[in-house]
Amino acid sequence: MIKVSSTIVLLFQRFSSSPSSQTVAWQPEKEEMYPVRKVPSLVDLCVYKAIDNLRFLGDVGETDLHLLERILPHCTVDQLMHVEKSSEGRDLTPVTDKLWKKFYERQFGRENTNIVSERMQKKKVAFRWIQLYEAKMKDIEKNESEAADRIKQSYLKENARKQSRQIQICSKVPPASNKRSFGAGYGSNVTNTKNKLLKKSKIEVLQSQEMKNIKAWRRNAVQKTCDIPSTKKPMFSGRDSASTSKSTTTHMARKW
Repeated sequence: MIKVSSTIVLLFQRFSSSPSSQTVAWQPEKEEMYPVRKVPSLVDLCVYKAIDNLRFLGDVGETDLHLLERILPHCTVDQLMHVEKSSEGRDLTPVTDKLWKKFYERQFGRENTNIVSERMQKKKVAFRWIQLYEAKMKDIEKNESEAADRIKQSYLKENARKQSRQIQICSKVPPASNKRSFGAGYGSNVTNTKNKLLKKSKIEVLQSQEMKNIKAWRRNAVQKTCDIPSTKKPMFSGRDSASTSKSTTTHMARKW
């Protein structure tokens, strides 16, 4: 009997030392270890409601900073900017400055953020990170606008160059008196231009002083020729006069 009882005691000790036995034995104590869910206060409910409706958040008025520290970190860039602009007369820098630094680092990189911080330390100046964020965004927008203008100007120049190299149809109708040859068009315009130039040069030559002198010299020569008396030629030639005198002599001889 003593041996049997000792064996039972050893088995009970092993069973009590095993994990399963501990779980079963201390189950009521483990249930007491779970934290009891706390009922949220009215302030917590207001904070949760504000976080759920951040898109409608504007002027925060005189809201305590410890409440804003729980609400504003959930805002996006546009929402936080709207709150800053709407809350006129309220300095939110103690809460929002570190938030704007995070937005700056997220948008432009940690390296640029560190460079800006070092520059402010060297120059012993301090700017709000919202001001640095706005200045950086304006600088980027300006550079993008200038780049877009340069691209637009280069596109217009290239388009104008292509337009200048294209064949353009002339809508000017030539006069009806001019005969158009086969393949006329550009050649007829050139011919008309040449004719106009020739007419103009001819008129200039005729109106020049040299031509006037030549005309005057010709008129004087004609007048001198008209003033010389013309000699009358005999009506009959020598042969005819000889035959006439011969016939006259014969007639006179017959008469006598």
